[in-house]
Amino acid sequence: MIRYRNVHKAFDIPVLTGVDMSVETGEMFALFGPSGAGKSVLLKTTLGLIVPDRGDVEVDGVSLYHGPSDALEKVRRKVGYVFQHAALFDSLNVLENVSIGLPEQVLARMKRAEVARKVWDALEIVNLEPREILAKLPSELSGGMKKRVGIARAIVGRPEILLWDEPTTGLDPVNTAAVERLIARLSHELEVTSLIVTHDVEGGLSICDRVAMLHSGTLRFSGTPQEFRDSPDPVVQAFVDRAAAVAALDMATA
Repeated sequence: MIRYRNVHKAFDIPVLTGVDMSVETGEMFALFGPSGAGKSVLLKTTLGLIVPDRGDVEVDGVSLYHGPSDALEKVRRKVGYVFQHAALFDSLNVLENVSIGLPEQVLARMKRAEVARKVWDALEIVNLEPREILAKLPSELSGGMKKRVGIARAIVGRPEILLWDEPTTGLDPVNTAAVERLIARLSHELEVTSLIVTHDVEGGLSICDRVAMLHSGTLRFSGTPQEFRDSPDPVVQAFVDRAAAVAALDMATA
């Protein structure tokens, strides 16, 4: 479903230096790596939010950067994006924020009642009570509720692909686990392909079919969760051990 081919990107210094990686149709795929490894940068190339300096990204067999001129527009209709900090518009209420997730050409043809129904359904799917929050502004929501509204916006158009950029950042361990359960449920119930960039290694390993690790701008590992845990690569092992220690500390202080 998603294929990264020799992707390079630099911002004064190199961030991605020849990444080759594939995500299969229908699978849940987690991308790990230390801060600055290029995880979110790679994710954003999938939608043209960041354009590679070299290389290409293919989505469902369509080349984004060497294909037809309308390739990016067509791919964006298939993809829902969950931003790291929800990225809700402060001046818009929940109804308006979620409705932005509908494709413009679809939104233009819909009556307000139809839009409200789609937003209502999306909020229910992410375990929020629409009647209580539709008219609320983001400032009136808790951190966990903002995350769920951001997810509702990503799924309201019923995409084929969901991209998750650090979906549990800023959440306590209890809410982190709740959001990860929600990610797993949505991926299966909506029958989508999910690519998840996450700092929560244990959570990613528990819900994903395959995982990969970026290190110094290149792909260091790709395989199953168990293969990741058992990898003899000292860089991978050091990362796993460090992540486990951080997770244990977070639980102890929660």
